Amino acid sequence: MALRKIAQIGHPVLRQVARPLTREELLSPYVQQLIDDLIATMHDADGAGLAAPQIYEGVRVCAIEVGQNPRYPYKPKIPLTVLVNPVLTPLTTRTFSNFEGCLSVPNLRGRVDRFCELRVQAWDQKGNDLDFVTRGISAGTFQHEVDHLDATLFIDRVSDTRSLCTWQEFERQHREGFIQEVRSIVAEFGS
Repeated sequence: MALRKIAQIGHPVLRQVARPLTREELLSPYVQQLIDDLIATMHDADGAGLAAPQIYEGVRVCAIEVGQNPRYPYKPKIPLTVLVNPVLTPLTTRTFSNFEGCLSVPNLRGRVDRFCELRVQAWDQKGNDLDFVTRGISAGTFQHEVDHLDATLFIDRVSDTRSLCTWQEFERQHREGFIQEVRSIVAEFGS
Protein backbone atom coordinates (compact mmCIF):
# COMPACT_ATOMS: atom_id res chain seq x y z
CA MET A 1 0.00 0.00 0.00
CA ALA A 2 1.05 3.55 -0.66
CA LEU A 3 0.24 6.91 0.84
CA ARG A 4 -1.52 9.17 -1.64
CA LYS A 5 -1.62 12.95 -1.86
CA ILE A 6 -4.92 14.44 -0.67
CA ALA A 7 -6.68 16.76 -3.11
CA GLN A 8 -7.30 20.25 -1.75
CA ILE A 9 -10.29 22.52 -2.25
CA GLY A 10 -10.10 24.10 -5.69
CA HIS A 11 -8.97 20.93 -7.47
CA PRO A 12 -11.60 19.88 -10.05
CA VAL A 13 -11.62 16.22 -8.93
CA LEU A 14 -13.46 17.29 -5.76
CA ARG A 15 -16.25 18.83 -7.86
CA GLN A 16 -16.90 15.87 -10.14
CA VAL A 17 -19.52 13.25 -9.26
CA ALA A 18 -17.77 9.92 -8.79
CA ARG A 19 -18.81 7.00 -10.98
CA PRO A 20 -20.12 3.69 -9.63
CA LEU A 21 -18.01 0.55 -9.84
CA THR A 22 -19.07 -2.83 -11.13
CA ARG A 23 -18.33 -5.84 -8.93
CA GLU A 24 -15.75 -6.95 -11.50
CA GLU A 25 -13.98 -3.57 -11.27
CA LEU A 26 -14.17 -3.63 -7.48
CA LEU A 27 -12.44 -7.00 -7.31
CA SER A 28 -9.67 -5.98 -9.73
CA PRO A 29 -6.15 -5.68 -8.30
CA TYR A 30 -6.11 -1.98 -9.20
CA VAL A 31 -9.23 -1.09 -7.18
CA GLN A 32 -8.24 -3.35 -4.28
CA GLN A 33 -4.90 -1.52 -4.15
CA LEU A 34 -6.74 1.82 -4.38
CA ILE A 35 -8.84 0.88 -1.34
CA ASP A 36 -5.76 -0.20 0.62
CA ASP A 37 -4.08 3.11 -0.28
CA LEU A 38 -7.22 5.03 0.70
CA ILE A 39 -7.23 3.41 4.15
CA ALA A 40 -3.49 3.95 4.65
CA THR A 41 -3.78 7.60 3.62
CA MET A 42 -6.77 8.13 5.95
CA HIS A 43 -4.82 6.64 8.87
CA ASP A 44 -1.69 8.66 8.08
CA ALA A 45 -3.68 11.91 7.99
CA ASP A 46 -5.65 11.06 11.18
CA GLY A 47 -8.89 11.32 9.24
CA ALA A 48 -12.23 9.94 10.42
CA GLY A 49 -12.92 9.09 6.79
CA LEU A 50 -11.62 9.57 3.29
CA ALA A 51 -13.28 9.29 -0.11
CA ALA A 52 -11.65 8.17 -3.35
CA PRO A 53 -12.03 11.59 -5.04
CA GLN A 54 -9.90 13.01 -2.23
CA ILE A 55 -7.00 10.89 -3.52
CA TYR A 56 -7.72 11.84 -7.17
CA GLU A 57 -9.79 8.74 -8.02
CA GLY A 58 -13.28 9.51 -9.33
CA VAL A 59 -15.00 6.30 -8.16
CA ARG A 60 -17.72 5.74 -5.54
CA VAL A 61 -15.59 4.40 -2.71
CA CYS A 62 -14.98 5.78 0.77
CA ALA A 63 -13.52 4.51 4.02
CA ILE A 64 -14.55 5.47 7.55
CA GLU A 65 -12.97 4.63 10.88
CA VAL A 66 -12.99 6.35 14.24
CA GLY A 67 -10.96 4.91 17.09
CA GLN A 68 -7.98 6.44 18.78
CA ASN A 69 -8.07 9.52 16.59
CA PRO A 70 -6.20 12.55 18.00
CA ARG A 71 -8.23 14.94 15.81
CA TYR A 72 -11.58 13.63 17.08
CA PRO A 73 -11.14 12.11 20.54
CA TYR A 74 -14.76 12.95 21.38
CA LYS A 75 -16.30 11.00 18.47
CA PRO A 76 -17.90 7.60 19.08
CA LYS A 77 -15.96 4.65 17.69
CA ILE A 78 -16.72 3.38 14.20
CA PRO A 79 -14.95 0.21 13.07
CA LEU A 80 -13.14 0.35 9.75
CA THR A 81 -15.90 0.44 7.14
CA VAL A 82 -15.36 0.55 3.38
CA LEU A 83 -18.37 1.65 1.35
CA VAL A 84 -18.58 0.98 -2.38
CA ASN A 85 -21.44 2.59 -4.34
CA PRO A 86 -23.13 3.71 -1.11
CA VAL A 87 -26.74 4.83 -0.88
CA LEU A 88 -27.83 6.76 2.23
CA THR A 89 -31.52 6.96 3.10
CA PRO A 90 -32.57 9.30 5.93
CA LEU A 91 -34.90 7.56 8.39
CA THR A 92 -36.03 10.80 10.00
CA THR A 93 -36.31 14.47 9.11
CA ARG A 94 -34.67 15.36 12.42
CA THR A 95 -31.19 16.87 12.17
CA PHE A 96 -28.40 17.97 14.47
CA SER A 97 -25.75 20.65 14.04
CA ASN A 98 -22.34 19.09 13.53
CA PHE A 99 -19.04 21.01 13.67
CA GLU A 100 -17.12 19.57 10.71
CA GLY A 101 -13.72 19.83 9.15
CA CYS A 102 -12.17 18.11 6.14
CA LEU A 103 -8.74 16.94 5.04
CA SER A 104 -9.44 18.57 1.65
CA VAL A 105 -10.35 21.89 3.27
CA PRO A 106 -7.41 22.36 5.64
CA ASN A 107 -7.63 24.44 8.79
CA LEU A 108 -11.33 25.23 8.52
CA ARG A 109 -14.36 24.06 10.47
CA GLY A 110 -18.03 24.97 10.33
CA ARG A 111 -21.49 23.89 11.38
CA VAL A 112 -23.44 21.54 9.10
CA ASP A 113 -26.93 20.15 9.65
CA ARG A 114 -26.93 16.35 9.38
CA PHE A 115 -29.70 13.75 9.62
CA CYS A 116 -29.82 12.01 12.99
CA GLU A 117 -30.54 8.55 11.60
CA LEU A 118 -30.01 6.92 8.23
CA ARG A 119 -29.86 3.59 6.45
CA VAL A 120 -26.58 2.74 4.73
CA GLN A 121 -26.58 0.35 1.78
CA ALA A 122 -23.36 -0.44 -0.09
CA TRP A 123 -20.83 -3.13 -0.91
CA ASP A 124 -17.82 -3.74 1.26
CA GLN A 125 -14.27 -4.03 -0.11
CA LYS A 126 -14.91 -7.62 -1.23
CA GLY A 127 -18.27 -6.90 -2.88
CA ASN A 128 -20.45 -8.20 -0.05
CA ASP A 129 -23.73 -6.40 0.60
CA LEU A 130 -23.85 -4.01 3.55
CA ASP A 131 -27.17 -2.80 4.96
CA PHE A 132 -27.23 -1.13 8.36
CA VAL A 133 -28.52 1.86 10.29
CA THR A 134 -26.29 4.54 11.77
CA ARG A 135 -27.32 7.30 14.17
CA GLY A 136 -26.15 10.50 15.79
CA ILE A 137 -22.59 11.76 15.39
CA SER A 138 -21.63 8.61 13.45
CA ALA A 139 -24.42 9.29 10.95
CA GLY A 140 -22.85 12.69 10.36
CA THR A 141 -19.52 11.08 9.51
CA PHE A 142 -21.13 8.79 6.94
CA GLN A 143 -22.99 11.72 5.35
CA HIS A 144 -19.79 13.78 5.13
CA GLU A 145 -17.87 11.04 3.31
CA VAL A 146 -20.66 10.10 0.91
CA ASP A 147 -21.07 13.81 0.07
CA HIS A 148 -17.56 13.68 -1.42
CA LEU A 149 -18.78 11.07 -3.92
CA ASP A 150 -21.46 13.55 -5.03
CA ALA A 151 -18.97 16.42 -5.47
CA THR A 152 -20.12 18.15 -2.29
CA LEU A 153 -17.80 19.58 0.38
CA PHE A 154 -18.90 20.35 3.92
CA ILE A 155 -18.55 24.07 3.24
CA ASP A 156 -21.37 23.73 0.70
CA ARG A 157 -23.64 22.64 3.53
CA VAL A 158 -22.56 25.11 6.22
CA SER A 159 -25.83 26.45 7.60
CA ASP A 160 -24.40 29.75 8.83
CA THR A 161 -21.10 31.00 7.42
CA ARG A 162 -20.52 32.87 10.68
CA SER A 163 -19.76 29.44 12.22
CA LEU A 164 -16.66 29.05 10.03
CA CYS A 165 -13.44 29.09 12.03
CA THR A 166 -9.88 27.84 11.93
CA TRP A 167 -8.93 24.67 13.82
CA GLN A 168 -7.04 26.82 16.34
CA GLU A 169 -10.07 29.00 17.06
CA PHE A 170 -12.33 25.93 17.19
CA GLU A 171 -10.03 24.53 19.88
CA ARG A 172 -9.99 27.84 21.77
CA GLN A 173 -13.60 28.98 21.39
CA HIS A 174 -15.89 26.09 20.48
CA ARG A 175 -14.40 22.69 21.34
CA GLU A 176 -15.66 22.38 24.92
CA GLY A 177 -19.19 23.48 24.03
CA PHE A 178 -19.27 21.12 21.05
CA ILE A 179 -18.04 18.21 23.18
CA GLN A 180 -21.04 18.80 25.45
CA GLU A 181 -23.33 18.73 22.40
CA VAL A 182 -21.69 15.49 21.23
CA ARG A 183 -22.23 13.90 24.65
CA SER A 184 -25.93 14.81 24.50
CA ILE A 185 -26.30 13.34 21.01
CA VAL A 186 -24.42 10.16 22.03
CA ALA A 187 -26.61 9.84 25.14
CA GLU A 188 -29.73 10.01 22.98
CA PHE A 189 -28.63 7.99 19.93
CA GLY A 190 -25.85 5.81 21.29
CA SER A 191 -23.40 6.89 18.62
